[in-house]
Amino acid sequence: MQNYSTTLLRFSALFAVVGAFIGSHMAGSMDLQFKSVHAHILVVGWLSLFAWAVFYKIFYKVKTKLATAHVWTAILGAFGLTTGMWIYYTRPLGLPDGFVTVYFIVGGTILLVSFGLFFLLTLSKQIDEK
Repeated sequence: MQNYSTTLLRFSALFAVVGAFIGSHMAGSMDLQFKSVHAHILVVGWLSLFAWAVFYKIFYKVKTKLATAHVWTAILGAFGLTTGMWIYYTRPLGLPDGFVTVYFIVGGTILLVSFGLFFLLTLSKQIDEK
């Protein structure tokens, strides 16, 4: 469905800009502190969300609860994992260790759920196989 595709595409573009900015900063400062965060923002945020945007544009053109759950767990999981990773590795906000660890784990778990939902979508009879 166009709406799923457009939503994922726009968030993908946002992750691409953030990932490219972080990469540019690392190159300019010669500081690789953010290399894991940078890589995950680009792979999970930009690449995965973009691939799913293409999936919805080409193969899955109906609105279902499963697809809606997938789209929003993808977006929230990508955001949660990457921000959790940033907070976990750099500790910029002085948050308690327990909170930081749980935030990181929850973000990654939501993303993992998203990948599971995507797998279920690929098995669905709703896929348009042209």
